[in-house]
Amino acid sequence: MKSDHEIASSANLIPIDEITKRLFIPPEYVIPYGRHIAKIHASYFQELQDKQDGSLILVTAMTPTSQGEGKTTVAIGLSQSLNLLGRKVIACIRQPSLGPYFGVKGGATGGGYSQVMPSDDISLHFTGDDHAVATAHNLISSIIDNHIYHGNKLKIDLSRILWKRVSNINDRALRKVKVGLTGKTPVERIEEFHISAASEIMSILSVSQNLEELKHRIENILLAFDEHGNPITPKDLNIHGAVTLVLRNAIHPNLVQSIEGVPVFIHGGAFGNVSLGCSSLLAAKLALKLSDYVITEAGFAADLGAEKFFNIKCRIGNLYPKAAVIVATLKAVHLHSLENLERHIENIKKFGMPVVVAINRFNDDRDNELTEVINSIRGKGVRAFVVDVRNKGGKGGIELAEELIEICKRKNSFRYLYPLDMPVKEKIKTIAKEIYGAEDVVFTKEAEEDIKRYSMYQNLPLCIAKTAKSLSDNPDLTGVPKGFKITVNRILPNLGAGFLAAICGNILLMPGLPEHPMAEGMDG
Repeated sequence: MKSDHEIASSANLIPIDEITKRLFIPPEYVIPYGRHIAKIHASYFQELQDKQDGSLILVTAMTPTSQGEGKTTVAIGLSQSLNLLGRKVIACIRQPSLGPYFGVKGGATGGGYSQVMPSDDISLHFTGDDHAVATAHNLISSIIDNHIYHGNKLKIDLSRILWKRVSNINDRALRKVKVGLTGKTPVERIEEFHISAASEIMSILSVSQNLEELKHRIENILLAFDEHGNPITPKDLNIHGAVTLVLRNAIHPNLVQSIEGVPVFIHGGAFGNVSLGCSSLLAAKLALKLSDYVITEAGFAADLGAEKFFNIKCRIGNLYPKAAVIVATLKAVHLHSLENLERHIENIKKFGMPVVVAINRFNDDRDNELTEVINSIRGKGVRAFVVDVRNKGGKGGIELAEELIEICKRKNSFRYLYPLDMPVKEKIKTIAKEIYGAEDVVFTKEAEEDIKRYSMYQNLPLCIAKTAKSLSDNPDLTGVPKGFKITVNRILPNLGAGFLAAICGNILLMPGLPEHPMAEGMDG
């Protein structure tokens, strides 16, 4: 069997200007980055306001194994299947993060004959968006410490600086550092680094629909408090313009193609377990105007990515999805049980969404086991299909694509899980009990203080940061754990992005590398 690299190397890619012509994008809105990559100017969306939206389909998953279950592969494969059926389709996925790329999972551009191309460029520097996010984020950090060094006229309370630095490489040594050791009047303080995909700047990029909105959101970031408890923002430091300037090209969605020539927007790289876990809102809304069907994905399992997609992204962007696909594998079923998959199916239904299951086939899967799982799911009244898009490309997902076409013809009763005026604690408890199956939620003293501190922002949606390896906040609890409690350690205000983040369990905002990271075997 050919490797992903061999398949990618033999692919016949279409020049990107041919892709844009097929989408009828005027050349003045196309910003080329070589022969096979382009950005589409954000302003083009305004020209499409009168066009009807296509159908939005979400690809999510059951609780995954450590290798992942192939959401991106299935999302790309399904877009190719719809294309083979003569439908105009665009896929929207997140930009891969360098941390996992050099760490455990590798790139996130699909696999086999359902890849996005050029995969190596996409997984590395691409169009520089991730670097722009890290630079913009750390510019803010630099200005904060520079302001303190030069007299601290705003009287920033050093013990109440919320803004942490970021790196786009997994580096556990940066989880806790000491800064401010140099200079004539050193001001030492403990600092920490988060992964850039968890940056609020990345979340802001993922929900902003134009440069003006992005600038406004940057103005509203809560960076710190002064000695009297007043909030400090980038606008107070007069740097909102400079931060926006760093991101002025990153706001434009990136356009590439699948191995079968299907257009794919890759824009935004927010982490799934600690942030939104979705590609950009602008890319989705642009794709909906340019196609009949949009296939998008949300990070990790439905308890994280799908919940945030529905409750946060759809709410902010007034998106109305037509269907959800839950990706499963025999390996995940063996690890987490069929009951786990059924739990995710029921969770999707709580949002009023039609749901189908895609069993992503691997080469060593046995037909009798696949048939057993399919029959079990169908016995619960849910449509399920084996897809083999990795080995067969679009041809491996035709049955599922045909089912989705029929589903998208019907109206659904899409709804949010909670109203925005629900108190913060009740929102968290609703998610924990309804989606995770928790018995209760425990709030630490620090979390209780945070809830009081940010009480004026309680009408924002909740983004819960927890492990992706379990429905609970304990990665060791596989399957469908019972009688567990979710522990909320902190509430972090992401006011620019428009949500509050609840940090649960022992979730790390700066991952580490394994003993033998994938970087060790790479070669240029």
